[in-house]
Amino acid sequence: MATLREIRRRIRSVQGVAKITKAMELVAAAKMRRAQERLLASRPYAEKMREVLADLAARRREDEPVHPLMVVRPTVNRIGIVHITADRGLCGAFNANVNRRTSQFILEQSVPVSLVVVGRKGRDFLVRAGQPIRAEFTQLGDYPSLVDIRPIARVVIDDYASGYVDKVLIVYNRFVSTMVQRPVVEQLLPVEPPPADAYPRHPEYIYEPDPETVLRELLPRYIEIEIYQAILESIGGEYSARMVAMRNATDNALEVVNNLILIRNKLRQEMITKELLEIAAGAAALGG
Repeated sequence: MATLREIRRRIRSVQGVAKITKAMELVAAAKMRRAQERLLASRPYAEKMREVLADLAARRREDEPVHPLMVVRPTVNRIGIVHITADRGLCGAFNANVNRRTSQFILEQSVPVSLVVVGRKGRDFLVRAGQPIRAEFTQLGDYPSLVDIRPIARVVIDDYASGYVDKVLIVYNRFVSTMVQRPVVEQLLPVEPPPADAYPRHPEYIYEPDPETVLRELLPRYIEIEIYQAILESIGGEYSARMVAMRNATDNALEVVNNLILIRNKLRQEMITKELLEIAAGAAALGG
């Protein structure tokens, strides 16, 4: 059995861990609020862009050429995946869930897969798995801007336009609530605009110089926004998951402290009882 000194040392050590995890929980909560504000503010913009894209696609005439980013290729020889994770751990199963979802998808495919990785945790996982990585982007920061996302979109668009990949998917953790982050797989390319009747009636749009030109300029911006929105969703979910994980770690540390305190008190009682018995036995021996 551990000595009283060792138990006291363990109590101080676990209490120090609890203070650290509590501080990390508070930091994650503060960053989570700001990240959620950013992703919630960007959702209406992304949704409006989808609505405009649907309207433009509905206006396209049959004789107009299809934009290269909207061409559906009959044969898929290689699939591109944009894999989004966090740069850091200590956020529960947040990174493991999206890594598992991507690896499961790769195993289900009969064609080669090319990976564009965003986040250090995803990169490390895929390197250990021996998967080919086309490009990697790390250290985007807690609050990336659209300018930071454009190199990612450029790699994806160039690979698809050149025919290196015939389909591009994006895998990330979608922010549902503070407690729930759901890994999803969504098609990024070719762009499939939603049907125009999927949105409520809106005023008639007037496009200058013409809908075809606007569509040609809008599609690359649309890819950027889709990737940017996915990264914001991932960041918001990351800090939510980290806050919950650190809260659970703090609760577990305090529970360990309480158990150690009980063991310490029990050990002290045993020592006191033993000393009293020794005193009583000595007194009885002297009296006899």
